[in-house]
Amino acid sequence: MKAPVIILVEPQLGENIGLAARAMGNFGLSELRLVNPRDPWPNPMATQASAGADFIIDKAVIFSSTRDAMADLDYVFATTLRPRRMEKKVFSAAQMPTIIQETSSQKVGILFGPEKAGLSNEDISLSNGIIQIATVPTFSSLNLAHSVALCAYEWYRSSAQKTPLNFKNKSGKKASKEEVNLFLAHLEEALDETEFLLPAHKRDRMVWNLRSIFERIELTEQEVRTLRGVVRSLSRTP
Repeated sequence: MKAPVIILVEPQLGENIGLAARAMGNFGLSELRLVNPRDPWPNPMATQASAGADFIIDKAVIFSSTRDAMADLDYVFATTLRPRRMEKKVFSAAQMPTIIQETSSQKVGILFGPEKAGLSNEDISLSNGIIQIATVPTFSSLNLAHSVALCAYEWYRSSAQKTPLNFKNKSGKKASKEEVNLFLAHLEEALDETEFLLPAHKRDRMVWNLRSIFERIELTEQEVRTLRGVVRSLSRTP
C-alpha cells in the first residue's frame, strides 16, 4: 500500500508550501502536487522553509486544475471543517489510514485548500470522503502546514504499527479518478441535453450531489464502462 499523495490547491504562500513539505518528510510522505500556486514556481521561500525537505520541493508537480491533479488516483480525501450540504462520508484523521486499507486503494490523495478560504464545494464534490481534524470549536482554524502535519502523522503512526486490518473484497480493478470524472462529465452532458439539470441556479448543487453518489460507490473499471454504456443507450432513446 502506497503512501498518500499530498495535493495543495491554490496555496498562497511559498513558506506554507515549504512547511507542508517539511511535515511530509517528517512522517514519510514524499509526493507533493500543487494546483495553481499563487506565487511563481519554483519558489525560494518554499525551499528555505522546508528546512532540508528540498527533495520533496524539487519533485513537486504543478497542475492547472484539481481534476488533473487527481486524475490517476483511486481514492481522494478532502480536508474541511465547514459543514457542506453534500452526502459525503466524514472521517477523522486517525481513521484515514484504516479507510485506505479497507478500500484496497492503490493510490490515494489528500486535498488541502487555500489558506484563506479552504477548499471550494467544486473541489470537495470530486472527493470520495472528507477528513475533519478535531479542534476546539471556538478556535478551529488550522494553518495549512499544521493540517498536512496532522494527517501525515496519523498515516505514519498507523503504518509504523503495521497492525493487520481487514480488507473488503471487490472483484475488478478500481476505476481511476480520471475514468470516473470522464463518466460523470458524460452523464452531465446527457442530463443537460434532456434539461434534467434545471433550473440553472440549482445546477451546481445537483451536479455535486450526483458526483457524491458515484464517488461513494468506489466504482470498478468495468462498472464505469457499464454505466457509460447505459448513458449512451438512454441518450439514443427518442
